[in-house]
Amino acid sequence: MSLITPDFGLFFWMAVVFLCVLAILWKFGFPVIVNMVNERKAFIDGSLQKAHEATERLANIQKEGEALLQEAREKQSVLLKEAKETHDAIVAKAEGDAREQANKLLADAKAQIEAEKAAAIREIRTQVAELSVQIAEKVVRQNLSDNTAQMQLIDKLLDEVSVEK
Repeated sequence: MSLITPDFGLFFWMAVVFLCVLAILWKFGFPVIVNMVNERKAFIDGSLQKAHEATERLANIQKEGEALLQEAREKQSVLLKEAKETHDAIVAKAEGDAREQANKLLADAKAQIEAEKAAAIREIRTQVAELSVQIAEKVVRQNLSDNTAQMQLIDKLLDEVSVEK
């Protein structure tokens, strides 16, 4: 017997045992292994599909987020523009009201000044008239023959009127 070339009997029994083990594995082992490999492949394919769907959903969500952010920026811009317009309108109205009120106060002050001026002129005219009547009355009471006497009388009467007031 040689180690390199086996006998026919040994070769025969090794082939029979090998075929029995192969038949048992073929009947019971390989279907289980193939089934497990197929299940694993299906699981991996499903996971890859879910990952692909999740990536697509994430991309869609990012697009929606960017769209919402853009919309929010546009709304913010519109609101800021409206707020500025409202501010400008309020300021313009306040300035108009202030001008109107200032003009009214100015007109009232001018009217009051004119009224006081007219009253002062009336009072001065009344005083001049009274003074003229008083002077005329005193002049008529005295019979004056010369100009110097008349001038002395007028000066005296003016001094008396100034002292009375």
